[in-house]
Parts: sequence; structure tokens; C-alpha cells
Amino acid sequence: MKAAQWDPKQQKAVVNKIPIPEPAPNQILVKMASASLCHSDLLAINNPDLTEPFTIGHEGAGYVAKLGVDCKDKGFEEGNPVGFLYINGCCFECEGCMVHNMQCTQGEPRVAGFGEFGFFQEYAAVDWQNLIHLPPQLHPQGSSAIFCAGITAFHAVDSCTLQPGQWFAAVGAGGLGQLAVQYAKAMGYKVIAVDINDKALQACKDQGADLALNSLCQADDYVSEIKKITNGGVHAAAVFSGAAAAYKSAPLIIRPGGILMVVGISPSPMQVSTFDLAIGTYRIKADSTGTPQRMGKAVAFTAEHGIAPDIEVRPGLEDVDSMIREMQAGKSNRRMAVVFDQ
Repeated sequence: MKAAQWDPKQQKAVVNKIPIPEPAPNQILVKMASASLCHSDLLAINNPDLTEPFTIGHEGAGYVAKLGVDCKDKGFEEGNPVGFLYINGCCFECEGCMVHNMQCTQGEPRVAGFGEFGFFQEYAAVDWQNLIHLPPQLHPQGSSAIFCAGITAFHAVDSCTLQPGQWFAAVGAGGLGQLAVQYAKAMGYKVIAVDINDKALQACKDQGADLALNSLCQADDYVSEIKKITNGGVHAAAVFSGAAAAYKSAPLIIRPGGILMVVGISPSPMQVSTFDLAIGTYRIKADSTGTPQRMGKAVAFTAEHGIAPDIEVRPGLEDVDSMIREMQAGKSNRRMAVVFDQ
């Protein structure tokens, strides 16, 4: 099969021929229908410990192609359209796995796109616990970004536990932020998008944001504008950017007692005022794709409310290298995905 692999020696993504994986007894082989690029993929290609070519990508959707011998009674059949999470090798049952599968104490978690397997290839073997049937409203060719980006955005908004009519801010208006805008509007919140990219902000407006502000062009003015419009600040601000500046500025727009939701992964530690936390200036929470046990609620809500990522479809695996270059240069304004021939 063909696979788009990052070659550390060439410092580029190349298309190689590799064997189709044989599913382990507890795995299901999936014929990929689509795979999306995520900012987290840049962490993998910058990992100095990965010295040999490896398949990148941890967002995917597809069709069941083959069942492992222990998966005959797990509710899946060949041909089923499925979405799936991206961590193999954990037990899915221990106390750590109930928090996040990377916290597994009984198995050996392996993350797609970080060395051993990935989703920018024509077939992938996935632990059966990661799979979920796609509702009829979600087609595999257009659903890869739901399985990481969409689920993460849903959890981030849902975990803020706001009431309809309250204010939610998406700080960072890329693919995650745009999905969060859709989820927040579907939950009945008033939504503000904040970014430095006007095209991304316009996309948020198109997807329902009540207000979209450029924090670079408007400097300190955007903070006072938000506080005026919201009568004191937003009730929750979720940071979908990994930029240190985003985490530094987000508390400025939160009303007393509001929530700073940590989502974007920053390469440097986040600076936190312990005094502000002690006196309730804001509270800190965090979320991610979470566990397979949480996936059903997010997928059902996505289907019910017609949430759809704005995806730029690329024609083939040969385009993955240019997708990476655009993301590295900050030129991507929406999710980029490869759709596979079926």
C-alpha cells in the first residue's frame, strides 16, 4: 500500500510503498477513506528521536476491512463506515485509561503518527476499542477531522458547562477554533473568535461567531471591546492555539470566576498567576480528545447538529508534504485532508 511518510533525513514527506498491516487479534483493519493533518503532527516531525521514515497522521475515518480473531463479537462487520481514535496498545480499562489513554498503567500506549503507525496510508490497524460506527449523517470521506479535532473541540466547549446565552471565546481561529464556534453556537452560547489571521476570523464569522476580532491589529482595544460587549468579560475562553501570546492574553478577556480552557499544546510552559487563581480572577480547566468512552456523545452531537469541519481536500498522498509546508508557514486557514479512492 502507499503511505505518506516523514523522512527525517530528507526533512520532507515522501510517498513510500509499505506492507498492508495484519490486524492483531484485538484489532480491526480499516481501509482509509480520509485522513487530516493536525498541528500536533508537527510535533512528530520535529522529534529528534525519530530517525527513520514513519507514517504521519492521527485523524482518520474509513471502512472496516478485516476483523482480528478476537473482534468477531464486538459489533463491527466488514464494510461498516467507522471513525476512530488514535492510541493503540493501552488496556482501555485501568484508572489511568479512564483519564486519558496515554496514562495507561497496564499497557504500552502507541500514538498514531508518532513512529509505529499512522493514518496517511491506505490501510491502518486500530485497536477495536477505538472504533465507533458513523451515523448516516457523517460520511467517512468527510469525517476524518472529527476524530481528533472535532471531538477535542466538542469536549473543550462542553466541559466549560456554560448556560445558554453566556459568552464563549475561541482564542485561535484555525480548524479547532472554527469547529468550537459551531459547537458553541449549537449549544446556545454567544461566541467570540479571536485570532491574528483575518481569513480564519472570517471563516468563524461564516460559521456563526457573533464577533470576530484581530488581536494583533486591534492590540489592547479588543480587550476593552470584549469586556464592553459581554458586560465584564466572557464566561469561558478556550485557547486552541499553542502560541504563548494566546495563553498570556486569554485571561484578560475572562470575567471574574470564568474559565480558561487549555487545549492548544504550547512548546513552552504556560505562565500562571497563582494570586489570580487564589482570588478567583479565573479558573483553569483542560480537555482533549479524551477516551473512547467519551467519544459517543461528541459524535452524536456532531451528527444531530450538522457540525462539519471546513476542509480543503487534497487529491492524494503526494500532497502531504505541501500540506505540512503550508501549516508550518501559518498559511492554512482550515483543515487539510486527503480523501482516498474507494
